Amino acid sequence: MSATPTIAPAVPSTGPARAPRQLRWLIRLHRPALLTGTALVLLTGAALLWLGGPLTDAAETAWKQYGACGSASHCSYDQNAAVRHRDVYTYTTFAVLAVPFLITAWAGGSLTGRETESGTVRLAWTQGVSPARWLASRLAFPAVLAVAATGLLVWLHRLARARAEGITDIARSWSDTATFYADGTVPMALALAGLAAGALAGLLLRRALAALAAATVTLGALWAAVDTALPHLWPSVTEVSSLRDGPVGSGLWVGQGVLTADGDRLATPCYSSMMPECEAALADLDAVSFYRDLHPAAHYWPLQLVASGILLAVAALLAYAAFRLLRRRTA
Repeated sequence: MSATPTIAPAVPSTGPARAPRQLRWLIRLHRPALLTGTALVLLTGAALLWLGGPLTDAAETAWKQYGACGSASHCSYDQNAAVRHRDVYTYTTFAVLAVPFLITAWAGGSLTGRETESGTVRLAWTQGVSPARWLASRLAFPAVLAVAATGLLVWLHRLARARAEGITDIARSWSDTATFYADGTVPMALALAGLAAGALAGLLLRRALAALAAATVTLGALWAAVDTALPHLWPSVTEVSSLRDGPVGSGLWVGQGVLTADGDRLATPCYSSMMPECEAALADLDAVSFYRDLHPAAHYWPLQLVASGILLAVAALLAYAAFRLLRRRTA
């Protein structure tokens, strides 16, 4: 096991060329990762442009042909166009959501983990770069790239989905879990939180693979926590309906059940009093109506912004912890 670096850094120079020199060194050191990331962003962006243009047009034409068939037993339409649109949408959506995890893995495995494991960081510290400035350069420029890359893909994804809105059997609902996240600001906040988590893991563990795994698991747990808390980050609205109609209301569901004559909320054993068994069960509960708590489409951006704010606060705390850890180890 390698010892914790305790080399006292040289007094950093303050010339105007210091920041550009550090940036050039960072780009040179991580050039393969930067080129690979750029290629992935460009390929995903091209796929999203294809999805929002020719694929959507072909799928719309296919469904119009199918709708014109009526009751004809034999009808010719391009079924593959609709299937292709669905598949490409699924793949590109998950590609957008995977970007924060790729950034996290790179930050933990290469940005700080590999440099501390190989001792490259010691060379930087003995050449007039203070530990704090070294870490700041490892966070600032990658943060700009992470936000730019993730934001570009999110914007292209929104354009592709907006192009399909109103087309029957093609457009995905905004409340679909993957669509909800891929269309908003959460992926950018996740990317920054993952970058900070990767940097902290690299400094803490000083092993590239261990830091990569720890940072990725941390980001996954953070996203799972935000997803669990998301329905409760903004006040929901309640839709009340008759026992005959069952629960109604579309959007992001929070909960549903039955209301009793006393105003109590109970879990529902069934969903329509039109069925004799259900009618008897609802009568035993003294139920008078169904209710459903949900978030309508108007709550999309409040939910996105509150969730993103929480993630940015976590990212700031992780970055602060990384600077404190580095300061303690190089004091």
